[in-house]
Amino acid sequence: MKLEDNLPVVHEETAIIDLPKPNYDSNTSIEKALKKRRSIRNYSDESLTIEEISQILWSAYGVTLYKDGMPDFLRGGLKTAPSAGATYPLEIYVVASDVTDLPAGIYKYKPEGHKLIKISAENKREELYEASFGQDWVKDAPAALVYSAVFPRTTDRYRERGRERYVCMDLGHSAENVYLQCVSLKMGTVAIGAFDDLKLKLLINMTKGEEPLYIMPLGKLKESEEEK
Repeated sequence: MKLEDNLPVVHEETAIIDLPKPNYDSNTSIEKALKKRRSIRNYSDESLTIEEISQILWSAYGVTLYKDGMPDFLRGGLKTAPSAGATYPLEIYVVASDVTDLPAGIYKYKPEGHKLIKISAENKREELYEASFGQDWVKDAPAALVYSAVFPRTTDRYRERGRERYVCMDLGHSAENVYLQCVSLKMGTVAIGAFDDLKLKLLINMTKGEEPLYIMPLGKLKESEEEK
């Protein structure tokens, strides 16, 4: 028996957390966010808030348009990030360890209704650090996003082109949104593709159909970074 044979086919939605409503306006222009966007690996010791996590998740994959009659595969409607054929192959998890009003644990983002599904109530920061081959910024961050993809959502329509191009393009669209939102929130992040795939998949308890793609640690900027 393979280790991944014990992974769920779907996640039970038995523990749901309603996220705070995201903010649709800020004092940071898109031009300023683009100019200041950087990959940040050093974070302050400050806790994050559930409001900041909510805002980051909305920017990554939040629903921006829903109309009656939209197909179910949209999973809530059109989103902040474009997707090939609106197939939306991505899933996003939050590994929380120091977030105000959000207990430590692993959560899956549900764009429909802007909610979190609790996957684990354990603090997995150390295990995430180990799965990322010991990258210190993963251990130092009070939270991290973990991206995965359900490739058949896209490849059923686009075949190998979906696997070789479109899903990765979708990932880049969403991750850039996170980078830009972090600028507005005076936060930092970095996109990480170096990790043990199986360890990460088991740690997060992804469904059998998912493949891990990115880790994005999240933290508040140190004063030295804010001045740049």
